[in-house]
Amino acid sequence: MSDANRTQMLSSDPNRTRMGTAPVLDPNKTVMGSAPSLQATQTIKPTQCPVCKTFNPAGVMFCIDCGLIFDRALPGDAFGAPAVQLPMLVEQSGKENPLRPGTTTIGREGDIALSDGRVSRRHAQITNTDGVLVIEDLGSTNGTKVAGVKLAPGEKKPLAGGDKVSFGGLELQLNLPGQKGGNTTQVFGGNKTAAIAAAPAKEVAPATLVGEGREIPLKAGINIFGRKAENDIQIADPYVSGKHGMIEVTDQGLFITDTGSSNGTMLNDAKLGPNMRTNMTPEDVIRLGSLEFQVRLNAPKI
Repeated sequence: MSDANRTQMLSSDPNRTRMGTAPVLDPNKTVMGSAPSLQATQTIKPTQCPVCKTFNPAGVMFCIDCGLIFDRALPGDAFGAPAVQLPMLVEQSGKENPLRPGTTTIGREGDIALSDGRVSRRHAQITNTDGVLVIEDLGSTNGTKVAGVKLAPGEKKPLAGGDKVSFGGLELQLNLPGQKGGNTTQVFGGNKTAAIAAAPAKEVAPATLVGEGREIPLKAGINIFGRKAENDIQIADPYVSGKHGMIEVTDQGLFITDTGSSNGTMLNDAKLGPNMRTNMTPEDVIRLGSLEFQVRLNAPKI
């Protein structure tokens, strides 16, 4: 019988608050952390190619202009020159195409892209093994020549510095690191100041590009012009391409070539075809959009 004065143990109350054990941290559980600080500034810097100096978008693995692979690129030396010294195939326009270690294909759709109708899509390849360069024709339509000697399809031939290589008639020159025209920083053996017998004579440019309120001296040989500062002649106009064309001053006369610009080059009233070397005279007018220039020949100083 139930005793009203007796303490009775009650059954479990589902509404009663119970003290349980401490929670266990689950390593697989997603934990919400604090939000990132609004005071933190993150800067994404473009990557500058140590060979051609082109600024590339952050995160790319190779240069969008010359194709250099950045994981092989080293920081520049104390003088700002590139530490990476690669062999270069140099076009007549002056554009340098680096030959990185391993195999580099040349053609209209190669690692080195040559936009010329005489060049096959995969025309030839050059293998760079510890600085030893070997070229091989890949069965091209118009053939490959080294120093004027045509290669048989599949034939391999070692290359030397200064060799001129023709891809279906489009000629490029091989420059090795350290040779004249290459991309090596020159180091002088001693630190003494050498005395000279007489003051150097002031050189007179053989020709001058005149127009738009400017007079720009032209050196003998090839003068590259375009919108980029790296050209021999910079013409900072939106109509002008980065590398627009070249003017040659030779003993045979003056020549102008449009190197595949976007908006073209006019000589007087005629538009030049891409990569067509055209003879010109001082009376001819070069038109780049609304800009007009002429080349003035300078008399040699007697």
